[in-house]
Formats: sequence, C-alpha cells, structure tokens
Amino acid sequence: MTSMTNFSLKQYRKEQDYSYTLGAYATIEMIQARPEIVEVVYIHSAYRDRSVLEILCKQQHIPVVQQDKAFAKVDRKENCFVFGVFSKYSDRLASDKPHILLVHPGDMGNLGTIIRITAGLGFGNLGIVTPGADHFHPKTIRASMGALFRIQCCSFPSFESYRSQFGRHDLFSFMLRAATTLTPENCPVTELFTLVFGNEATGLDEEKFSHVGTGLKIAQTPDVDSLNLSVATGISAYLFASKNKLI
Repeated sequence: MTSMTNFSLKQYRKEQDYSYTLGAYATIEMIQARPEIVEVVYIHSAYRDRSVLEILCKQQHIPVVQQDKAFAKVDRKENCFVFGVFSKYSDRLASDKPHILLVHPGDMGNLGTIIRITAGLGFGNLGIVTPGADHFHPKTIRASMGALFRIQCCSFPSFESYRSQFGRHDLFSFMLRAATTLTPENCPVTELFTLVFGNEATGLDEEKFSHVGTGLKIAQTPDVDSLNLSVATGISAYLFASKNKLI
C-alpha cells in the first residue's frame, strides 16, 4: 500500500484496502493490539494529550503527522482530534473457541457494540455472514471503542460456508418464535458452540434456522416487538459466557 504520509486522504469507502480509527481511544487500542497494521497517526493541533500517544507511536515506529486539514477529509465531526490509518487485514476464527455469528447485520452501531461484547465476554471470535455491515468502517470501529482489534472477526459469503468450516460447534439460533426460552437455569453447557443472530429488521429465516441446531428466544413483554440486536446478543452472550465459564 502507498505510504499514508504521502497519500491523498478521503472519505472511507469499502473497496479501499485501508481504513481509519476515529478518536484517540480507538487509535490507542489499535496500536496496542495490532501495531503492525498501523500506517500513520494524525493528531490535530487542538489535541491536548499528545505526549502519551506520541510515545506509544515512537515505541512502535509509527509516523505521527500534525495536519489539521486532514481531519475534514476523513471525518466531518468536530470532536475528532486523532485518527489512525491502517491496512485492512484477514482473520481466521479459532476452531477450538466459541463464536458469535451475525447473519446479515445491517447497522454499524449495533455491529460495533457486538464486537465489544465479543471481546468483553470472552468469546473473542465473531463471524459475519455477508452482505452486511462493514466491520472495517470507521463508524463500526468507533462504536466498538477499538475492540475490533482485540478479537478475530471474519466474513463468510453464506451460513453454509461458515458451517462447512465449523461443523463441530453446537448451534444456538435466536428467533422470536423459538420453542425454548433461554434462562440462567436452562442455559446449555457445551464445550464448543455458536450463538447465531439475524438481521435487525427481519431476524433469522425461521423456516431455515428452526431446523438448524437449537432454537432459543429471550423472554420479553408485549410492549415491544423485539429487542435491539446488540441488546439481545449481550443478554444471550452473558448467560452463555457465565454458564460456560468464559468470564
């Protein structure tokens, strides 16, 4: 990839082979977790805590550039005073660890939150069945607070593609009309498992996934039609992580 210190910065596009971390926290997380992917860090003249970031970059031999005009090119928000540029990379999910699998997630904010859940609850492995939200999009990374760089995240062209690689994992598919309600008492204990969640608007295809693994649902009142995807994932992941001693 062309050196980012000489690169014409522009708004992020999915087809690019690089992306941005917007904000100091996500940028520091990236440097600490995956320094080898970082091309350059930009600092705004208004940023006041630059010494810590500059020391960290110096330790990892990462160029630091102060150029206020660069911020308008990559992000129009006025509260961003640091951004990092990094090369996109490929991950592989661990075959001996539990997974979370999202089928066609549509919202980058939800995806970023679920990435943080994946890291915080000890899963460490997140699969995404495409098409779906882009895990390399700066909005997703910002919503994850940089947790993307702490996990293994991998895209699959279909559910069948994922399943062909991880056939040993017990599947638990979350659907509104599943027969079994997940509770702390009946949460399964199993060595290898995958929690499967659908799109925010349509959920999982119940005709298809009712015959795949074990269908589960989360109890809720009739006051809402469904729980937010990241909320549902958080509740389910916490119960499974607690019961299976991931945390």
